[in-house]
Amino acid sequence: MLEVNHIDKTFLAGTPNEHHALCDVSLHLKKGEFVTLIGTNGAGKSTLMNAVSGTFWLDRGTILLDGEDITYKKEHKRSAQIGRLFQDPMKGTAPDMTVEENLAIAYARSKRGALQFALKKSDSAFFREALADFGMGLEERMKTKVGLLSGGQRQAVTLLMSTIAQPKLLLLDEHTAALDPSAAEKVMEITNRIVKQQDLTTLMITHNINQALHTGTRTIMMNAGKIILDLSGEERENMTVPELLELYAQKNHGELDNDRILFSE
Repeated sequence: MLEVNHIDKTFLAGTPNEHHALCDVSLHLKKGEFVTLIGTNGAGKSTLMNAVSGTFWLDRGTILLDGEDITYKKEHKRSAQIGRLFQDPMKGTAPDMTVEENLAIAYARSKRGALQFALKKSDSAFFREALADFGMGLEERMKTKVGLLSGGQRQAVTLLMSTIAQPKLLLLDEHTAALDPSAAEKVMEITNRIVKQQDLTTLMITHNINQALHTGTRTIMMNAGKIILDLSGEERENMTVPELLELYAQKNHGELDNDRILFSE
């Protein structure tokens, strides 16, 4: 489904601030696979997602999605096939437009590749039914501007916008990190349900090691722009947080000292 082959990316090359963000990274995801991605700040996690999304051109390597080479496909062209959520619940939505209008734009763009839309009664009923399934009362707030919703509600709307037309790939960039614990748990519950229902190939960044080991089917750890651990199957099922930290130390010749990760155990 997703094939990332030997990609490299250096920012500000040839300057004192040169940063080799991705170093010969290869990653293959099968159809329906749900992979969690962990690592310290600056490890290359979001840069990898940006590469897949088309935020910048690669220095080397290729990216294929469902057999199609998208390495040089523009970001807005990829968006019909790739859904993405960010940590900031306001990203990906128009806060001054209603829930219904945001959903209509996302649906029209994914189906017709354009921003123009004409909201049909059938579309409105479809949106209402999908929102009702979340159990957050959003079906009664379809005429409410997105900017007036709570963080959890906004992220739930963004999640529906990103998956409403069943993309080939879903990218989740710490999409629950900015939410309170209750809202984060609810959004994660909805996420798991949608991924399972649509059999979505999914890559999720998280700083919560426990969540990384118990969500999805596979866990990958990055450091200094490289993939240093790739856990799946029985090895992952039996892995504990202390064992993972020890394994990281062995692979990286040093302890994982990022407080944000350690406090998420």
